[in-house]
Amino acid sequence: MKQHDVIISGHNMELTEAIKNMVHEKAEKLFEHDDHIIRMRVELDYDTHNSSHQAEFIAKGQLEVRGNDHFASAATNDLYKSIDDMVSKLDRMLRRRSRMNKVKRKDTHPVDIPAEIPKAS
Repeated sequence: MKQHDVIISGHNMELTEAIKNMVHEKAEKLFEHDDHIIRMRVELDYDTHNSSHQAEFIAKGQLEVRGNDHFASAATNDLYKSIDDMVSKLDRMLRRRSRMNKVKRKDTHPVDIPAEIPKAS
């Protein structure tokens, strides 16, 4: 199996092997959808200073692809739920990008030139 380039960093928390393995498992799903992914960056953050006075886990993801990069973020009280939500958002972005490329490829329309061109006989 091909090892993909996934960069994981943690802020205000220690990254365990279980967390890293879970992120890699979820990232494999994204790499299966699109072969043009260059790299994925995941930033996991533990925020104790939010407005609701509850500890919160934030998962931020960046997919580097050809063209514009995709960014997604999810925040919940459970780290694993945050990672799942972030990966599902990135997955939706990739599927939408793929669908839009197919639509653009199939949508051929005649060119309308606003000038009088004589027809060749």
